[in-house]
Amino acid sequence: MTGTVTTTELARRSALEVLGGEPDDLTLRRFLHGLPGVDAVGLEQRSAALGTRSIKTTSKAWALDTIVRLIDLTTLEGADTPGKVRSLVSKAKLPDASDPSCPSVAAVCVYGDMVPFAVEALGARHGDPDDGGISVAAVATAFPSGRASLEIKLADTRDAVAAGADEIDMVIDRGAFLAGRYGQVFEQIVAVKEACRRADGTSASLKVILETGELNTYDNIKRASWLGILAGGDFIKTSTGKVAPAATLPVTLLMLEVVRDWHRLTGEKVGVKPAGGIRSSKDAVKYLVHVAETVGEEWLQPHLFRFGASSLLNDVLLQRQKLTTGHYSGPDYVTID
Repeated sequence: MTGTVTTTELARRSALEVLGGEPDDLTLRRFLHGLPGVDAVGLEQRSAALGTRSIKTTSKAWALDTIVRLIDLTTLEGADTPGKVRSLVSKAKLPDASDPSCPSVAAVCVYGDMVPFAVEALGARHGDPDDGGISVAAVATAFPSGRASLEIKLADTRDAVAAGADEIDMVIDRGAFLAGRYGQVFEQIVAVKEACRRADGTSASLKVILETGELNTYDNIKRASWLGILAGGDFIKTSTGKVAPAATLPVTLLMLEVVRDWHRLTGEKVGVKPAGGIRSSKDAVKYLVHVAETVGEEWLQPHLFRFGASSLLNDVLLQRQKLTTGHYSGPDYVTID
């Protein structure tokens, strides 16, 4: 339709402006390899330092509730069933059955074929988590390996969106990235972003999974983060949760620094989602602090930060109950005021 600008065109325009040329292998290599190298020691020291200062006890309840609101409650197993998804949704809607004041999580994350069951189970609660609803996120693009043709990846994405998915978590082709075929990775992300479009012109949000545990170096993680954002990702996500190491604090800090630099450069806000291996409230609070100290507290809302987790919620609820009863055994918190 004349006058309509697609997400593909918007991503390409943004990339052209930042790159100063077409996003082909040569231009992308020049840009990505021209980025300042990552000082690994400095990065890890910054990350470690963010977890050392404590705050007032009154902030602990706020931190625990914030973690709950930012969780993508996840089941991604071959043995998943409609019944398991319905149970997951029940917990997402009312995480602590003994405490109605407990907030709901941001989203449930499932395989694409489980999306209809999640949507049905959510009923009237299916909606924008920034407005108190619960989203349905679907992993796609031959998750977790990404080893499929582009046609299959796009069909996977379109099917999930048509079934009611609000968010798509795609995996990049790590083999292509590590081989330096940056243009191919860029074009695939752009194509998946376009496949997130609905018939009414709206789009599902796109999270780009880097699988940082397979990228080997901080420099590669930094380059992949920039590439995911340049191609139009709404979020950059650490991991599938199927590869070790999954999310780590230094890697998440690095990705947050890329998001911060992108915002300074373009004014656009991109989300970050650490996923895999985050099991305790103590660790989760450290992630909150990394966010607040790097990009600002405004990022501590569902459309800009998420935890991908299956077991984190249980520990947060336990610490929340202990705090309520006066028997708190949770972590020290770092100042984010």
